[in-house]
Amino acid sequence: MNTLIENTVQFVKEKLQGAEAGHDWFHIERVWKLSKKIANTEAANQEVVELAALLHDIADPKFHDGDESLALTVSKDFLQSQNVSDEVTSQVLFIIQNISFKNRGEVPDILPIELQIVQDADRLDAIGAIGIARTFNFGGFKNNRMYDPEIPPRIGMSKEEYKKSNGTTINHFYEKLLLLKDLMHTEKAKEIATKRHLLMLNFLDEFYREWKADE
Repeated sequence: MNTLIENTVQFVKEKLQGAEAGHDWFHIERVWKLSKKIANTEAANQEVVELAALLHDIADPKFHDGDESLALTVSKDFLQSQNVSDEVTSQVLFIIQNISFKNRGEVPDILPIELQIVQDADRLDAIGAIGIARTFNFGGFKNNRMYDPEIPPRIGMSKEEYKKSNGTTINHFYEKLLLLKDLMHTEKAKEIATKRHLLMLNFLDEFYREWKADE
């Protein structure tokens, strides 16, 4: 690991001390590892990929009153303190700005491979067993209902509707998580997502059986 990456790891660990468990250092670490795994199968700038993966959730808007500029400011200040080139800094900030699921309607049609990789890795961490755990952790954090058969999922919400949504945790599977498999860019991510998607479907089948006390 080079000095820049080491310094970035330390910076992120310090900034995210006490963060909600679904968006803490361990989330970052998993996305970082997945990004490196995917990047090994693509022709990409490894440094940009790693820096963006490490910094992508440095100031998640949902924990900062919806401020989408804070992460860019914090990341830019840090990268400049490390004498990172303007070109690399610009690429990393572009990824941070455009990685979010809620912003998918605002991004360019053609995305740089580095953004595709980090976005895939971030979305992979939102599905499968880890995704299930993170979803229920965040639902508990927000004191949302786990499930209510009388509240249907809201598919195709606008960005503002999505940001303000306080639906049930189970509905979040239909509003976001089950959509992610088909939004993957890279072949490696598609391969991993297929397995994780199936696990979520099996979980939901079992959840409904137990909810109804069928068995």
